[in-house]
Amino acid sequence: MKSYTLVVFFVILLCTEAAMVHGDDKGNKGNGNNGNGNGKGKGKGNGHDDNYNGKGKNKGNEKDKNKDKQKKNDGELDYDNLSPSELGQERAYCKGKGACYQKTLVCPSECPQRKPKKNKKIKACHVNCGSKCEATCKWRKPKCDGYGSLCYDPRFVGGDGVMFYFHGSKDGNFAIVSDDKLQINAHFIGTRPQGRTRDFTWVQALAVMFDTHTLVIAANRVSQWDDNVDALSVRWNGEAVNIPYDGDAEWRTNGEEREVLVERTDDKNSVRVKVSGLVEIDIRVRPIGKEENRVHNYQLPDDDAFAHLETQFKFTNMSDLVEGVLGKTYRPDYVSPVKRGVPMPMMGGEDKYQTPSLFSPFCNACRFQRPSGVASI
Repeated sequence: MKSYTLVVFFVILLCTEAAMVHGDDKGNKGNGNNGNGNGKGKGKGNGHDDNYNGKGKNKGNEKDKNKDKQKKNDGELDYDNLSPSELGQERAYCKGKGACYQKTLVCPSECPQRKPKKNKKIKACHVNCGSKCEATCKWRKPKCDGYGSLCYDPRFVGGDGVMFYFHGSKDGNFAIVSDDKLQINAHFIGTRPQGRTRDFTWVQALAVMFDTHTLVIAANRVSQWDDNVDALSVRWNGEAVNIPYDGDAEWRTNGEEREVLVERTDDKNSVRVKVSGLVEIDIRVRPIGKEENRVHNYQLPDDDAFAHLETQFKFTNMSDLVEGVLGKTYRPDYVSPVKRGVPMPMMGGEDKYQTPSLFSPFCNACRFQRPSGVASI
């Protein structure tokens, strides 16, 4: 009887130990090294550093970070403009719930205005009512290594900070973001040199769809690039829009619920787009230069500079179920499937996000729907 009791006790002890180890193992999947993203944590997920080659983050921590990132982004642009200070420095009253709630931010004396009259040549005040809770001086141009960027042979940096490539296809249209109140499609241009198995592609145009409206920002086709010639065009609900070069250098309109603003941030080929309550986009048009063409062996024709867009997005009030090539990276529970630590981590999804046209809200995974009775352009 004593032997039987000892055997039972020993079995129970082993089971208890196994359960504890299993629990610790689950915990370890959420506790990779944090550091600068170059650690070798035990988790399955990968972190990111400035070069997006980290190997230390894990799926558990990434989900938590994405939730925090989503909360931080939501309040960044949520503020009211107040009258300037006695010294002419613009002020903002933060409304988003968080660290900056009900605080007043004042622009630095070095850049007292969010949109200086000479904004093309000097830095502007950037108000961040999110987690940073600060007003700083910045150039108003897209940062191709920053969160929410889309540049080059389309290279993205997601809302989670992970860099990836999405090639799409020449003359294809793809949903970059699709959410309850917003859809952004991109039109790809490209070329396929002899002997290659895929297209080289770039984003030539964006269609920003919300409510009943469509705003299109596009790079015009030019045979030879000239920095002094504007190769950027804007259309609002199908009609061409002229963005002035002088004065406030801006165009604005009010929709049913939202103000839309397009303002120049350089003399030519650079604008900032704002759709209140939804998105802010920095956009620049640039060509493929001769040296770039040679180094990458694009084999582009001599009569096309392949003018394309470099962009950076900042979103407001996105849902937890947002879709799109870029949009899904802002989900609170998103974990990137791309292989990191390689020169060109690839993201698939062409079949999920391809749309019939630049102006169509329809794709296999799209969420945005026009109000009933509204047709696409």
